[in-house]
Amino acid sequence: MTAGGTGLARAWAALGLAWLLGCALQLQMSALWPAWWLWLLLSKAAVLALVAWRWRQSTAGLLLLSLAALALGFASTHGRASWRLADALPPSLEGQDLVLTGRVASLPREGPDGVRFNFAVDSAQLRGQPVAVPPLLSLGWYRGFDEDTVLGGPAQAVRAGQQWRLTARLRQPHGAFNPHGFDLELWLFDQGVRATGYVRSRPGDEAVLLAAQAGHRIEAARQDWRAAINSRVSDPAAAGVLAALAVGDQAAIERADWDTFRSTGVAHLMAISGLHVTMFAWLAGLLIGRLWRLQPRLLLACPAPTAARWGGLLAAVGYALLAGWGVPAQRTVWMIAAVVLLRQAGVRWPLPAVLLAAAVVVTVIDPWALLQPGFWLSFVAVALLVVSEPVQASSPRDLSRLQRAWATVRGGVRTQAVATAGLAPLSLLFFQQISLVGFAANLVAIPVVTLLITPLALLGLLLPPLWGLAAWLVQMLTLLLQALAGLPLAVWQAAAAPPWAVACGLLAGALAVLPLPWRLRALALPLMLPLLAPAVARPPPGSFEAVVVDVGQGTAVLVRTHGHLLVYDTGPVYSRETDAGVRVLLPLLQARGERQIDHLMLSHRDADHVGGAATLMRALPVRALSSSLEAGHPLLTHLPRGAAVAAPHTACQTGQSWTWDGVRFEVLHPLPDDLAQPSARSNTLSCVLRVQRVDGQGSSLLLTGDIEAAQEAALVRRAGDALRSTVLLVPHHGSRTSSTASFLDAVAPSVALVQAGYRSRFGHPAPDVVARYRSRGIAVQRSDRCGAWTLPAAGPAFCQREEGRRYWHHPGQTAVP
Repeated sequence: MTAGGTGLARAWAALGLAWLLGCALQLQMSALWPAWWLWLLLSKAAVLALVAWRWRQSTAGLLLLSLAALALGFASTHGRASWRLADALPPSLEGQDLVLTGRVASLPREGPDGVRFNFAVDSAQLRGQPVAVPPLLSLGWYRGFDEDTVLGGPAQAVRAGQQWRLTARLRQPHGAFNPHGFDLELWLFDQGVRATGYVRSRPGDEAVLLAAQAGHRIEAARQDWRAAINSRVSDPAAAGVLAALAVGDQAAIERADWDTFRSTGVAHLMAISGLHVTMFAWLAGLLIGRLWRLQPRLLLACPAPTAARWGGLLAAVGYALLAGWGVPAQRTVWMIAAVVLLRQAGVRWPLPAVLLAAAVVVTVIDPWALLQPGFWLSFVAVALLVVSEPVQASSPRDLSRLQRAWATVRGGVRTQAVATAGLAPLSLLFFQQISLVGFAANLVAIPVVTLLITPLALLGLLLPPLWGLAAWLVQMLTLLLQALAGLPLAVWQAAAAPPWAVACGLLAGALAVLPLPWRLRALALPLMLPLLAPAVARPPPGSFEAVVVDVGQGTAVLVRTHGHLLVYDTGPVYSRETDAGVRVLLPLLQARGERQIDHLMLSHRDADHVGGAATLMRALPVRALSSSLEAGHPLLTHLPRGAAVAAPHTACQTGQSWTWDGVRFEVLHPLPDDLAQPSARSNTLSCVLRVQRVDGQGSSLLLTGDIEAAQEAALVRRAGDALRSTVLLVPHHGSRTSSTASFLDAVAPSVALVQAGYRSRFGHPAPDVVARYRSRGIAVQRSDRCGAWTLPAAGPAFCQREEGRRYWHHPGQTAVP
């Protein structure tokens, strides 16, 4: 490369990194600045650029241009965020029956409960009057999983590109907000979805199909091909993998298979990734180049290498669109485009500069991609392979076929070793786990998936019988991966590490793969240890920590002492496919470094309290189980699949108590006679648990389940002053059946916590109940506004939604349902 080209590449690197830094800084804002701040920033960037142009040949000029690029990246992201936030659904329209006309704008995601899809709105009306709603919605059309909410599923299949007139109820984007949890509101914001909702089909007001095809033809084609795969392949699991590889429908892969793929470290292969797009572009370019050389007239018009490059780029764009245009596919397309354009211009930048160009283009289009693990995993993977590439000792032409074959195998093993070592810190950072069998699994899975299954899945779009062979390969590979996943210590899990440990781990990954002396590489292992096994902060003896988890409409509380963990209730079932255990509790417990549950207390049988219990019992050892469940309940009679042994069960009842690490736990309800009544309603049998330090100092916690007025009165008579607690979990989510005046006076809490869903269909918490608390000077925290509420062993309590607020998050206030 020429000196001019080198200088240009270095200047571009400085400007590109400055742009990315500006975007990243804007993503840390909790609220957006006024518009005049944005214009002021843009004017400053313009002044810097003009001044820098005069000194463009100097280091100072490059520094000023970099500052201008940083400001421009910040301002560009800020401006796009402002425009997107302006599309918010007005609170007054939440929960209203809106008549929407629009088009199915995405590949519908089908499930046992119904179908979910993006809906591009053409018009909206409320009681016959036009209203403004966001242009893109996420709608569910269910088949009666929740009969109180949805009155019927679609009479016919929902297809991409259809135009419908339908009645729907909408709400602003809102998701559970927990430490280390998935940020649903960010994901929806990044997709441009500014409201979610569900379709209501009522007698006399049924949805009407206006047009069978009104656009979105690529999405419609993806749906046709997915249906063709499902009709040809009898094994649903194999069909799901083929649909994911052929048309990018990752939701088609069954949850159990995803667990296997994650445990073996091959999940990145089961979605259309940069590797698949690159392979497809390379094969397409190779074919186009050979065909081009057969036509002399074409060669006169355009050289074959040029035609191959542009043909490969077009093939990559087509495959990425077919895949749903995900971040890894985007990154690869822009990288290929950068290579093609630079080659066309006669410029040959080093691959890191090309990779940086691709990152800048991706963030110009989607700055919030910087917050996605896939962005960093895909870019870092390519960067690691580039910087660790060894110098060739001899030309491949000087080697025999056997030597070239051995060099290819050795290179593949080395490439996988580099990827495994280099990406391990990022895997621990994003997912708190790494697969210890991932190296071996990927050695088999990468060539099988990339060179056999994926090409067969794509060729099956032209020759459907090939899907049978592809499905057989998927089945054989899955059997091998399941065997690897079943090995002891197949997965190493670690708690979320502090920033300094993350920095050490990232440095360790770089040292492990860079072509450095072994004395320096040997430092990778000790540097990696703080990330592999971070020290987990625990309450000191004689104190406890509580986390009232945000699970929506349901209850789940973690109580941590110095050496023990109690889980009180496990949240709701969200659908036939998932529950609070999968979505919320397991990721939270893993990030907190919890390896077992010392005591699982299930207050009563209602699904919003025990929905995640089977998941937890299957995933973690449970030393003791207590509940008010009846003897024949499935959680007591059937060992959850995957659980090693059944947890010993005890019926919770008044008088039970134990002490852990200087903290006393006491069960206050129900009485033994209550449990003996077969006609008793489940709410009335809720286990009531009080937690307090043995010395009586500090905070105390009263967990009440769904007890009602009669049980509250009985507790006041029996316990009296023993009910006093500084923190009260509001009975029955703030229902009018509970929180009587006498009970509140007896407990006299400083803080009352309501665990209820956003815009709860039950009206929880009832306004008059909230007023009863506030009239007594009791602070009320609601999980739909606070997120998870944490009471640390030392220091003030806090709301997770306030601690981690960003501008795309729900403001925390809502109109009364």
